[in-house]
Amino acid sequence: MIFIGENIHVISKNVREALLKRDESFVKRLLSIQSGMDFADLNVGPARGDLSGILSWICPIVEENSNLKLCLDTTNFDEMRNAFEFIKCPEKVILNSTTGDDSKLEQMLDLVCQKGCNLIALTMTKEEGIPKSCDGRMEIAFKIYEKCLEKNIAEKVYFDPLILPVKADQSQAKKSLDTLKMLKEAFEIPVKTVIGLSNISNGAPENLRGMINRVYAVLAFGAGLDAVIMDASDNELKRILNMLEAKIPQNALDNLYISLSEMIKNFGDLEDIKYDKNDSKQVEVIKTCEVLLNKKIYSDSFAQV
Repeated sequence: MIFIGENIHVISKNVREALLKRDESFVKRLLSIQSGMDFADLNVGPARGDLSGILSWICPIVEENSNLKLCLDTTNFDEMRNAFEFIKCPEKVILNSTTGDDSKLEQMLDLVCQKGCNLIALTMTKEEGIPKSCDGRMEIAFKIYEKCLEKNIAEKVYFDPLILPVKADQSQAKKSLDTLKMLKEAFEIPVKTVIGLSNISNGAPENLRGMINRVYAVLAFGAGLDAVIMDASDNELKRILNMLEAKIPQNALDNLYISLSEMIKNFGDLEDIKYDKNDSKQVEVIKTCEVLLNKKIYSDSFAQV
């Protein structure tokens, strides 16, 4: 599993203020939080006005003060391209991201060819948005895949089936899992997958977000997830994913996580999963699965019912 830390994010008021001030010490503190990650996602939004040139400033700080590789996350193509003048290891970079729109896709694939870097491809277009169906997302993925084959860079792309908040559209949580499985099975040359995990719990009460994220990550692992953009401070989430990869459970709850990931992998049924109904933590995990798999209706009190 490849871990990408989401903690440098311009939507956060504190992060935005630090970036506007070019506060290097603040960035270094965020890098220390993400020390257990493989990449730092540098989400700087459109990077215009006072944030113009921000990637050129922050990329050297990341490379010089951590072992983290760079994930360049901006809608400003010129900002992204210009940042490479200040990056030591361009071939290790991930670009976040392209859509299936022709002009954007061609532009981003050409940059991948020039720099030898990697690319996250979103299964959406500007015109269509995020398709509600798996087939709609896969149609966009096939288009992107064919373009990558033409340029001989299929192995450079991470497909993102796009996660919507379970609180906003509950049915889409399972659709994204199904799309993950389809992405891993549909192509002659196997492709890699990634999700922005925290999206699944957006809008949910803070006390539920960690559980929702972790359980969804377990299900996504079973569906064939290769990389995750996540809150780097959630050490338990990282432990669970590493445990699933090693298949070395530490307790009864870990055994349940393994059973759930295998259920998704093998097209099993949640009703067949055995768990200890007297263990409140296991019960909470099962209730969360019921919501994420669209078997029970989401409410902010679902874990207490």
